[in-house]
Order: sequence, then structure tokens, then C-alpha cells
Amino acid sequence: MGWYGVCIADGAMYDATLNLVTHLDQRAPSPVMPARLDQLFHCLHVARGNADQIEDEIWRLWMHHPHYRAAQVLEKTVADIAGQCFDIAETRLVSLIRACPTYSEAWNKRATLYYLLGRDEESVRDIHHVLELEPRHFGALAGLGEICLAAGDEAAARLAFQAALRMNPHLDAVRGELEKLDVRTFEDLRN
Repeated sequence: MGWYGVCIADGAMYDATLNLVTHLDQRAPSPVMPARLDQLFHCLHVARGNADQIEDEIWRLWMHHPHYRAAQVLEKTVADIAGQCFDIAETRLVSLIRACPTYSEAWNKRATLYYLLGRDEESVRDIHHVLELEPRHFGALAGLGEICLAAGDEAAARLAFQAALRMNPHLDAVRGELEKLDVRTFEDLRN
């Protein structure tokens, strides 16, 4: 059993990942993360009109790898996923993660792939790796929230969505999911 009684076969990993989310503010990004991300996250929190540009730059840095070939493989994988060539994408990602285990965005893309394939337990496991390397990864946190929501674990979904918004307060879709959760909670209290 996972958090709040949700039945997930690998409940220990689910619990460990949610525990990691509750302690993200105590974690520093991996030293392999570009130092410029610190400045960009600061700018993202105070941004008014140009938040999209800052977010795009964060994603660009997450996709970057000092070894050109690794970044190129990840770009091909993104195209494979978009083209629904899921087997090819998975093969590339498994090899890339084996070769570059500290490449957080490779873990994130595989988590996304597993989510698209309905392999939520594997997705959670990879999200865990992402957050160990890059605790500010709002994309991974939003994905975790979606998995929790689909599993019926609204409290865990709320936790993940709130963490994503702490990292990037400009995620309108995530804010919308939280508002829906608030409405359901209010309606449950009224009934």
C-alpha cells in the first residue's frame, strides 16, 4: 500500500518519492546541474511578463548535456516520443541513462514515456531519480501529481502540485488542477 492507502505494487517507492517531495526544500541540486539555473529560478519567482522565456531557458538548460552526443540522443528521443515511436524512445533512454546516470532530463523523459504508456510505477521510480538530481524539477513534480490524481490519491496529488508551484508559480494548468481539488474537497465537506 502506498501513501494514504493507495494500492501501488511498489508502494515503498511511491512512499519514498512522496517523502522526497516533502523534503525538497532541504535538498540541493546535483553539482552537475548548470549554475545558471539558480539565477533563472530566482528570476522565475519574481517574473511578471516574461516567465515563459525564463521557463524556456530552464528547459533548455535541463536538456543540455556537456557531451554533445548525449544531448543529441535526448533530442532524438523527444522526437521519437512525439512520433509515438515508443519502443525506440525507450531503447535510447535506457542506453542514455546507463551511460549518463546523472543526466536528470534523461530520467524525466523516460518518466514521461512511462506515464504515456500507463506504466505509472516505473514513471514514479524515474521521477524519484529526477528529484534526487534536480529537486526544482517542476515538470517531474507536475507529472507525479497527475499520477497520484489518477491513482485516486488526492492528498498526494495536492502535495506534488503545490511543490511544482513553489518551484514555478506560473504553471497555470497545475494551479487549475489544485483549484479542482479544492472544489472537490469543499463539496465533500458540504456533503
